[in-house]
Amino acid sequence: MKSDSMRNDIWKWLSLLIIAVFSIYVTFPVKDKLRFGLDLKGGTSFTMGVDKDKLRESIIAENPAITNEVGAVEKKMQATLQGCDARIIQVVRRRIDGMGMNEPVIQGMKDHRLLVQLPGVDEDTRKAAKRSLQSAAFLEFRLTHPRNAELCNKVLSKDVCPEGYRKSASGSGYERVENYTEIASRKGYAARLASFQSPDPRYQFMLEKNGDGTYSPNFVNRKTELTGDALVSAHVERDMAGSLAISFSLNSAGAKTFSTLTRNYIAHGPKNPTDRGRQLAIILDGILVSAPVLQSEIGAHGQITGHFTAVEAQQLANDLNSGALPAPLMILAESSVAPTVGEDAINAGLVAAALGFTLVALFMFFYYWFTGLVANVALFLDIVLLPAALVLVANVLGVFAKDATMGGSGSLALPVLTMPGIAGLVLTLGMAVDANVLIFERIREEFEANRSAGIAVRNGYGRAFTAILDSNITTIVTGIILFVVGTGPVRGFAITLTAGVVLSMFTAVVVTRLLLDNFVDAGRTKPFRMLKVFSKTPKVPFVKMGKAMSLISLVVIIVSLSIFAFRLCTNRASVLAVDLTGGTSIVYSLDQAKKPAVGEIRKVMDAFDNAAVIQYQEGVGDATLLVKTGETAETVKGQTLENRDVGAYVTKLLQSKFPDAAFKQVSVDEVGSMVGADLKKSGTWAVILSLCAILIYVGFRFEFGFGLGALAALAHDALISLGLFSLCGRQVSLIVVTAILTIIGYSVNDTIVVFDRIREDLRKDQKTPFKELCNRAVNMTLSRTVITSLTTLFAVLALFCFGDGSIFDFALTMFIGIIAGTYSSLFIAMPVMIWWYRGKRPQFEKEQVQQQA
Repeated sequence: MKSDSMRNDIWKWLSLLIIAVFSIYVTFPVKDKLRFGLDLKGGTSFTMGVDKDKLRESIIAENPAITNEVGAVEKKMQATLQGCDARIIQVVRRRIDGMGMNEPVIQGMKDHRLLVQLPGVDEDTRKAAKRSLQSAAFLEFRLTHPRNAELCNKVLSKDVCPEGYRKSASGSGYERVENYTEIASRKGYAARLASFQSPDPRYQFMLEKNGDGTYSPNFVNRKTELTGDALVSAHVERDMAGSLAISFSLNSAGAKTFSTLTRNYIAHGPKNPTDRGRQLAIILDGILVSAPVLQSEIGAHGQITGHFTAVEAQQLANDLNSGALPAPLMILAESSVAPTVGEDAINAGLVAAALGFTLVALFMFFYYWFTGLVANVALFLDIVLLPAALVLVANVLGVFAKDATMGGSGSLALPVLTMPGIAGLVLTLGMAVDANVLIFERIREEFEANRSAGIAVRNGYGRAFTAILDSNITTIVTGIILFVVGTGPVRGFAITLTAGVVLSMFTAVVVTRLLLDNFVDAGRTKPFRMLKVFSKTPKVPFVKMGKAMSLISLVVIIVSLSIFAFRLCTNRASVLAVDLTGGTSIVYSLDQAKKPAVGEIRKVMDAFDNAAVIQYQEGVGDATLLVKTGETAETVKGQTLENRDVGAYVTKLLQSKFPDAAFKQVSVDEVGSMVGADLKKSGTWAVILSLCAILIYVGFRFEFGFGLGALAALAHDALISLGLFSLCGRQVSLIVVTAILTIIGYSVNDTIVVFDRIREDLRKDQKTPFKELCNRAVNMTLSRTVITSLTTLFAVLALFCFGDGSIFDFALTMFIGIIAGTYSSLFIAMPVMIWWYRGKRPQFEKEQVQQQA
């Protein structure tokens, strides 16, 4: 019989071998095939977007009359942004390549946004890249007013000054006031400055910086005669006076235009009959660099002079060579991780995965013995076949949302592995045996009914399959939603979680069945050796306890969320991480023996931000310091800093004040208000969509009342997890929202197992009252509920022991959620379902009986 079974199953073994070979092919050599995210190998990530406020101001400044027509500015903006994404990516790529970056990732996103990832860069390179990315390098040549000198002398003679400036000591120009940066950041400033004392709407007021730090006025034509698009190359050299200058070369069309322009407006030129040449304004990124008088005709080669430092001149030449951006960009979010931290994270992730695997494998072996050994073979295959599953799932999920870093589009490359991805891997090791537990407990029941091994195995798999399918599909749906609404590391987690669930279902249903069919005597009547959680089926009155336990849950939810809401209203930075509020979060390592008190650090920070959150965080290793400030590059204080770098400024403050503490920046996360708002919105929608999807699926597979019970249980789990997590003093972040979504997708599994048994008993038992039948079903599946929760908690425990930072938060949320999910499947889902049916048997059961008759 066994040989016949082996021959019949040969195609299954062959399929398994093909999958294993493919998995090895996409994995080896590991050094070439395995790709790590920035959170694991270190580096910097920028999320950039079009600065629409600046674009709007520049459009108005160029043509103030455009505001007379309703919607004209928006139309002009749309026309400017139309098709600009490819050009932006091209320019940014040339700039990054020009800096010699190693394997940068430059990827377009929705709403004219751009993701730039720079792996393994040091602090100096990060700063240089940030400067280059924030520079528009838009070069323009324009003519000044024919009576520019006269008009400038006239405006200087008046007792008025442009906004943000005052008269210089000599009276021949202007100088900036102390709070100029704050004034210049106000809305509409560029348009107001451009219209200052302008004699004609066709001309705008502009200021040219002098060598002594003062500024000279000029009235410049709004019409652009030539742009940097005609530029071929630019390089730094010295002019005749020995000052730094940027020499440039134009293409043939540009050279022809420039030659005609300069010839026309030199002294006594065809369009300038005066004895003095017109001034040619050279404008870079909307700033007047210089306005030299045209002395002679200029052709394909010219020179930009001004007051440049060596660094500024070289940066300007690099930016001009890389091209001009079609629209101004701003950094919406920035994340940096030190390379050493990434290495530690990889090592910790590997140890966590090994610990999780060992705990689960040991438990399954000692609890189920022979069948536990079979489950462990499947668990080992889950690891071997995981690369193939990752490639498959990445391509499938890529249909819903394209992400080049995550594979897909027919690629055989492994998706980028992130720290949340490792957490997903560890978690799936705990979840992988859930299906085996359901099957083995069903096989136990068949043996207790005096079935032979062959029949017990067949019925065990058959009767457990619907519960396995339904529970895993809900987790897969959650994974799809996470991938669609998430970004970066969250998508890495979604792929790993989904791949793990799909693969574990395959190995549990197919591989273990193959092993049992081929290596167990079908005629055997002696039951498999298995331990028992309960010596006999318990008789806990779950239905009777439902109201009281639901009331307790309601009190816990109200109290915990009230405290959360109060803290959110009084100081939201203390309960929400920067990825949801916007701001800058910096983590430091330091000398533990010489760490300063939080009060001392606050005194230093108060001058910059007196609302900053400052706390030491105890992890697996040494304590680290978290400093969270609401300031970013786009805030007023952020704009006053060099290169708008909040993280670098705070680091400098702490290092200068506490040199003995040896503060070392481990990671920086800066999130602008726009990105923070988007992440909150997407996180909220992800939770709502997950709940709705599960309600629809469970309602479709069972009945609406069952779906409503599942929804109530999941809402309970999500709210309990959020409230209790916040009470632990941790900050809610995107990774916590991810954990809550995972809880929603996973904790429904226990509820589905209970509902599946209730549905089965309703079809077989026509006499037992509905409430009594439900209570019996819960007690019969109680051991399964306990075991599956326990094996998943083993994996979460491994993350607790070796996870740090956001992974610790993930593990803590999952720990709370798994316990809450086990509780809700017993005391929340079923009472709500019974309440919906008013204690009567569901209608679908009658329809089933009629169909069977």
